Amino acid sequence: MNLLLLEEQDFIAPQQVRLSGRRLQHMLEIQQVAVGDSLRVGEVNGLMGKGTVLALDQQQAELQINLTQPPPAKLPLTLLLAMPRPKMFRRILQHCATLGVAEIILLNSYRVEKSFWQTPFLQPEVIRENLLLGLEQARDTVLPSVRIEKRFKPFVEDQLPALVAGTTGLVAHPGDFPACPRALAGPVTLAIGPEGGWIPYEVDKLCAAGLQPVQLGERILRVETAVTALLARLF
Repeated sequence: MNLLLLEEQDFIAPQQVRLSGRRLQHMLEIQQVAVGDSLRVGEVNGLMGKGTVLALDQQQAELQINLTQPPPAKLPLTLLLAMPRPKMFRRILQHCATLGVAEIILLNSYRVEKSFWQTPFLQPEVIRENLLLGLEQARDTVLPSVRIEKRFKPFVEDQLPALVAGTTGLVAHPGDFPACPRALAGPVTLAIGPEGGWIPYEVDKLCAAGLQPVQLGERILRVETAVTALLARLF
């Protein structure tokens, strides 16, 4: 935990918070703080700064905080992500938050198993928990937005063209396509498929909506690896 994130309910005064639970245990067991120590803190979706430990025991900690620093800028990216396998979904959420993704849209695909949409990891509180873990790692406070679009064709035909307008639209897909560009400066809309990739019909639909197919080379990557590799290359 490189940043102690504060929730609205933690505040007991304008510049004072009281913490318990996972964050307290991290302070006690990992950071091994004592009264008088300072920590990096930030308010969720707000500013960052310093917190000084005023009181500490096994049940709770009280900190005096001073928040003056804005969080790092988000990537100018909308990520269209075919719903991953649940066992890797949590890690991908954390990676996306750590890397600074601004918006994630979870899409259906022919190769996405129906059971994936039943995972408890799609519960809003679980999504939020994993995004917070990623923000803590990156020293960021602003949660990415996450939305779910289970109907591929209506979303791609009716909504995606407007999202792509004014951005560089890319769909990652193995094949005889141009190499993924590097170090883009402007906004990007990027679509990443499921394990096994998009089917040709889906690639055609995404291209009709304004996305250009690109590839990362001959190696076939897991989705979580592809997300990190593509974002690192693009930005």
